[in-house]
Amino acid sequence: MELDMDVMVKRFKDYIGFDTQSDEENDKACPSTPGQMVLSKHLAEELKAIGLTEVDLDNHGYVMATLPANGAADAPVVGFIAHVDTSPDAAGGPIKPQIVKDYDGKDIVLNENGPVVFSTKDFPEVLKYKGQDIMFTDGTTLLGADDKAGVTAIVSAMEYLVNHPEIRHGKIRVGFTPDEETGRSADRFDVEKFGADFAYTIDGGELGGLEYENFNAANPVITFHGRSVHTGDAKGKMINAITLAAEWQQLLPAGEKPEYTEGYEGFFHVYKITGGVEQCTMNMLVRDHSRQKFEQRKAYLDDMADFFNKKYGEGTVEVTPHDVYFNMLEKIEDGNMYVVELAKQAMEAAGVTPDVQPIRGGTDGARLSFMGLPCPNIFTGGANFHGRFEYLPLNSLKKAGETVLGIAVGAAALKK
Repeated sequence: MELDMDVMVKRFKDYIGFDTQSDEENDKACPSTPGQMVLSKHLAEELKAIGLTEVDLDNHGYVMATLPANGAADAPVVGFIAHVDTSPDAAGGPIKPQIVKDYDGKDIVLNENGPVVFSTKDFPEVLKYKGQDIMFTDGTTLLGADDKAGVTAIVSAMEYLVNHPEIRHGKIRVGFTPDEETGRSADRFDVEKFGADFAYTIDGGELGGLEYENFNAANPVITFHGRSVHTGDAKGKMINAITLAAEWQQLLPAGEKPEYTEGYEGFFHVYKITGGVEQCTMNMLVRDHSRQKFEQRKAYLDDMADFFNKKYGEGTVEVTPHDVYFNMLEKIEDGNMYVVELAKQAMEAAGVTPDVQPIRGGTDGARLSFMGLPCPNIFTGGANFHGRFEYLPLNSLKKAGETVLGIAVGAAALKK
């Protein structure tokens, strides 16, 4: 089973022509930006055109569709999920893709104006794709492989199965979601309506990526209450909330921050501070793969708040907890490791070596796994997501689609 790379590239270019950056600040609407709904409507029509059934687009931009079983009606229902939005962390359009043919391993001038240079010193990982065709942008926007490469892989695999009725497979469900980059896409995902026994998010990075471990995540908000007094008469009276926030940051374990950690190492991260002398608000990330260590990290913040309140007065510091998602390994290990083995077998059949790594972040699959849908994450092939140096080796995109195909066919041998 081999997909047509030219068709996939054309499809991917079509998708990145839609401006679908999500808006983290807009938590009142779903989708958070109108362009996402435009692409969702386009995808719904495309899925109908290639022959899928039960195509449904709801008012929030969630698309679901079915490829009916073909000779394996007793097989479990497998689902494939990707998101239509792109990150707001870099300029999102208009995207001007360019393909570097037979990459020679040297630095690449993406844009003569500036100039914008893709440096192998900064991004040495690209050298493993020497000799391949790689898609970049013109260096002014992100590319959008996160996750339009995932959408491309799924749609292309479904089209292939429709066009090859001799291939036996069970019922397949497809889902495309909005607002994954804001962390809200699983909020309105109807697992019961989706109706899959297990699924995969096609939302990973480079070739071979297979992920079924992720951080436990909390996003607490720390509020510091100060006392504003005229600076000319402030001695012994003023309590500067900004100073309190700075002291808090310094009391966090020095080596347990994102810039010093890797692999299974957790961290504390202060990513935004707003306010003034009277009140200051700090937004934090707390992350750890171990649930026990995760709970200990949250307790550490509570202990810090107690320390501040004893030192500066009761009510000086408030910690507002907010658990976001948990490590899907807890659910995958609980009788669902077969979904991981199926993915490994599909990759190997496509000539891809599985690269199993813990996710130093989150995935919709984590939340969906805790909602009753076991859902590991699979590579899309892209790299350097969320920035203007993002790139997509075209062979990796093709292999992502062929991995989806392999899973769909392999699932036909399973029994419900």
